[in-house]
Amino acid sequence: MNYKIPRGTYDIMPKDSARWQHVIDTFRLVAQRFGYEEITTPIFELAGLFERSSGESSDVVQKEMYRFADQKGRTFALRPEGTAGVVRAYVEKSLDRLGGRSKYYYIGPMFRYDRPQAGRYRQFYQYGIEFIGSNHPYYDAEVIALEMQFLAELGLKNVSLEINSVGCAQCSLDYDEALRAYYQPHLAELCPDCQNRFEVRPRRLLDCKVSFCQSLRKDAPSQLDYLDQDCKEHFSEVQNYLDQMGVKYRVNPAIVRGLDYYTNTAFELIVDALGAQDSIAGGGRYNGLISQLGGKDTPAVGFAGGFERLLLALELEGIAGYEPVNPTIYVIGIGEETRLMALEYITKLRQDGIYVDYNPDKSSFKAQMKAADASKARYALIIGEDELASKLPTLKDLESSQQRSVDYQQLLDILQ
Repeated sequence: MNYKIPRGTYDIMPKDSARWQHVIDTFRLVAQRFGYEEITTPIFELAGLFERSSGESSDVVQKEMYRFADQKGRTFALRPEGTAGVVRAYVEKSLDRLGGRSKYYYIGPMFRYDRPQAGRYRQFYQYGIEFIGSNHPYYDAEVIALEMQFLAELGLKNVSLEINSVGCAQCSLDYDEALRAYYQPHLAELCPDCQNRFEVRPRRLLDCKVSFCQSLRKDAPSQLDYLDQDCKEHFSEVQNYLDQMGVKYRVNPAIVRGLDYYTNTAFELIVDALGAQDSIAGGGRYNGLISQLGGKDTPAVGFAGGFERLLLALELEGIAGYEPVNPTIYVIGIGEETRLMALEYITKLRQDGIYVDYNPDKSSFKAQMKAADASKARYALIIGEDELASKLPTLKDLESSQQRSVDYQQLLDILQ
C-alpha cells in the first residue's frame, strides 16, 4: 500500500529541526528567566474537560475536537488547547488549596479538525504560559511582556500587540444584551453559525470570518462601554504596567477570543504579513475557570502561541536565527589496519562531548578528504601507516591546512 501522511499534518525533517529547536530553546530560556517552570500534560483527556472549559457552543467543541471512545465506552478527546489540561492538573493535585503563586509553561502538540491552510494544521504545536494565583493587573502585563521579550529575542520586528477587556461575568451579561439588540435586525442575513451564536454566545459574532458578518462588526457596540468600575480599573492598570514596561500596544475592542473561559484582559499578537491568519499568539485572564473545573475560586492569566505561524513570520522577515551544527572533526582512516585506532579515537572523542563524523564506506584518502571538506568540519584526524606505527594521529586544520602529530590529550584540548 502507498501510505501517505494524514491531511493537516506534516513531518519535521532534520533540515528543519534546527529552526524548531532554536525557537523552543529560546522560549524555554525566556520563560525560565521570568520564573516559569515546565509542565507536561497528556495529549488526550476526558472530552468533558474541554467541553466544560471551552464552552459547549464554541467552534472548538462544536466542530474541531477529535473525540474517541475507549474500550469502556468513555469519551476522550485529543487536546485542542493547553490551558484546560494545566488547570485540571492544578486542581487534581490540590494546588488550589495551598494558595500562593504558580507559574507554568508548556510546549507540545494540539489537535483540531479544521480546514488546513498556511500556518494552520490539524496537528499543530503550541507553547504557552499559565500564571495562577493573583488577580493583580501586574501579572496580566507580565505574561504579555514575556511573550514580547520572546519574540524580540527571536528577532521578529513586524509584530503588533492588541489588547481589550472582555469584562467579568456580570458586565458581560449587559454587553451580550446590547449585541443582541444590535444584531437582531440582521439576524436572518447572518450565517448559520452566527444565528446560533446570537442566542448562546453573542460576542462570538464579532469573531466570525464570513464577509457579511464581518461587515457588521465595525459598528457593533464596544465591550469597553459596558465594563463595570472594577473591570475599568483593572484594564487601566494593565495599560499602566505595559507603559512602564515599555510594551507598545493598541486597544482593539473587537478582540473576544474563541473560548468561553476568558474574563477581563484579552490580547493578541498580530503579524499583518501573514494575511487572514495573522494572529501568532493570544491569551488573557480566566478568573472563573478553576472554580468551574471543581477547584477553589482562583484567578489566573496566560497565553498560547503557535510555532507554525511563528516560524512562518520569521521566514517572511528573512530571519533564520540559528546556525546549522557541523561536526568539529572528521576522522580519516587510510587502510583497513587503521580502523581499530580510528574507532578508539571516535569513541573517546564522542564520550568527551566532541561532534565527530566518520564514513567507513569511503576508502581512498582523496574521497575521505573530499567528504571532510563537505562536512564543514573544522579539523580532520588522519590515521595512516605512519600514525599507526607511532600511535599518534595527525590533526589537520581544514581552514589553514596546517597539520601536526598529537596525542589524545593535546587533541582534546585543541577541540574543546
